[in-house]
Amino acid sequence: MGMQGNWMMYRSLTNDRSVKNQKLAEGTVRRVVGYATKYRPVIALFVVALVFSAVLVVAQPLAFRHIIDAGITHKNTHVVVLFALIVAGLAVVDNVLGVITRWLSSKIGEGLIYDLRTQVFAHVQRQPIAFFTRAQTGALVSRLNSDVVGAQQAFTSTLGGVVGNFISLLITVGTMATLSWQITVAALALLPVFLIPARWLGRRLSQLTREQMNLNAEMSTQMTERFNVSGALLVKLFGRPRDENHFFESRAARVRDTGIKIAMANRVFFSALTLVASMATAIAYGFGGISVIRGEYSLGTLLALTGLLAQLYGPLTALSNVRVDVMTALVSFERVFEVLDLPPLVQDAPDAVDLPRGPKSVSFADVRFRYPNASEVSLASLESVARAETLVHAGHVIDGVTFDVPAGSLVALVGPSGAGKTTITSLVSRLYDVNEGSISIGGLDVREVTQESLHQSIGVVTQDAHMFHDTIRGNLLYAQPDATEQQIFDACADAQILELVQRLPDGLDTVVGDRGHRLSGGEKQRMAIARLLLKAPDVVVLDEATAHLDSENEAAVQRALAVALKGRTSIVIAHRLSTIRDANQILVMESGKVVERGTHDELLAAGGLYSSLYETQFAVQETAESTL
Repeated sequence: MGMQGNWMMYRSLTNDRSVKNQKLAEGTVRRVVGYATKYRPVIALFVVALVFSAVLVVAQPLAFRHIIDAGITHKNTHVVVLFALIVAGLAVVDNVLGVITRWLSSKIGEGLIYDLRTQVFAHVQRQPIAFFTRAQTGALVSRLNSDVVGAQQAFTSTLGGVVGNFISLLITVGTMATLSWQITVAALALLPVFLIPARWLGRRLSQLTREQMNLNAEMSTQMTERFNVSGALLVKLFGRPRDENHFFESRAARVRDTGIKIAMANRVFFSALTLVASMATAIAYGFGGISVIRGEYSLGTLLALTGLLAQLYGPLTALSNVRVDVMTALVSFERVFEVLDLPPLVQDAPDAVDLPRGPKSVSFADVRFRYPNASEVSLASLESVARAETLVHAGHVIDGVTFDVPAGSLVALVGPSGAGKTTITSLVSRLYDVNEGSISIGGLDVREVTQESLHQSIGVVTQDAHMFHDTIRGNLLYAQPDATEQQIFDACADAQILELVQRLPDGLDTVVGDRGHRLSGGEKQRMAIARLLLKAPDVVVLDEATAHLDSENEAAVQRALAVALKGRTSIVIAHRLSTIRDANQILVMESGKVVERGTHDELLAAGGLYSSLYETQFAVQETAESTL
């Protein structure tokens, strides 16, 4: 039995048996067949190649039979040479078929992986931001890797294994029965001696393999969390490297011990397989040898039978677990379909139009909004801890908000924490859809325009600007891929960061590190503003872009913001007094409602919530500014 056959049988035995009783969603098989339609000609060639490979399994032993019986026994050199050449030719054809089947299976399998991965990736990109706040990144990556590869096996390993083994078994058993039905029955009678213990061992191996995979996943999670900049900083600041080492060592030790158990189980498995094959060969030689001496069989027939025995047990054992193999592949398909079937909560309308560029007003009309619950935006299988929805956002977080921002004007949002300010900025960008009311930009309801054109018109800077692990140039060009070098330098100059870039040894080609951690908070914010300036949006949304900065960095960011906001419609969550004074209108929010609106002086004179907030948040700034 070849090593490939041994491995296929081993993989079949170690598959998780729990999947065979799992109920598949209705239509899963039909959808899988739909993916196969694209590769129908290649699959047909693949099956034909498998049939020819199965025929070659019995062709070589039969050729050896003729060499011995018709050639060597009768001292006919012509027959010996002829069939020796046939054996050599069969070996060449077998290897060529092996290359062809490998190429065909790779074309099917890798093509399917490409199809599924690109579909899942594109679909996940269309999900709302709420999806990403709930889904575990590792689980999503697993769908794109492990589950997609598992689904691919339905068309390669499983299809090839089932068809190839079935054809090989039929031809082998039929040929053996023709040569000697007695030896064939004796060989088949030995199968339970191997198969029953092997299936028990397979369950044990399945448990150990699953345990090892879980332990490896835990180690990967620990490494991922501790090796990024934020995790490493937290470990160091709390003085926990030794504890982390002990924790990792304990997990690694369990992986080591499980690995030893798996290695020993593997050895027992292959030893048992070899032992049964040897016993069958011994029976064949014993029984067949006596028959040859009695003149009942020829010597060539005996050698052909022993050669065919080597091809018998692999297909038999693998086919005994065919339901497990098929269900394993189908369950992987189902897990991929589970993601593809989750509809994006925010979608373009069928008749959506592009939002034209140019100065734009922003209007909220009696807007009410609650955050979606888990069942609306996520899958329990993608969350590290799936729990019943809490009541944190059970009610409306925005309740009947109405306001207008004329084109080119600045509106400031102020209010206590949890008042709904950040939610307002998220709704402007249509990261969520409102439950009631409407939001219009440039006179068009945001639900009636394409998301792509909407996001091209709106620029957002948050208090924690994200940077990819790329160069400064790469991060800036993300906003405008075709920007020229001069445009990049102009944006950096307007964002008050050009001097820093020019001081760096690699300039724009400096790598900013994971999440931009090689930059200070102020530098990263100015980078984000440079990126916004390159995008040149019509509407600017600032979500506390200067929060948590020291006074020097905050002053630099404010100068950059002054350029970014000039002439643009702006909605700003106020953090600095100067922002409030420059605002054409201030909206004071509390419990999801606009409770006051007006200019700075008007609201101070009213003596309401804004006046109280001013005294606690902004009076100190005013005192500090007056002393400068």
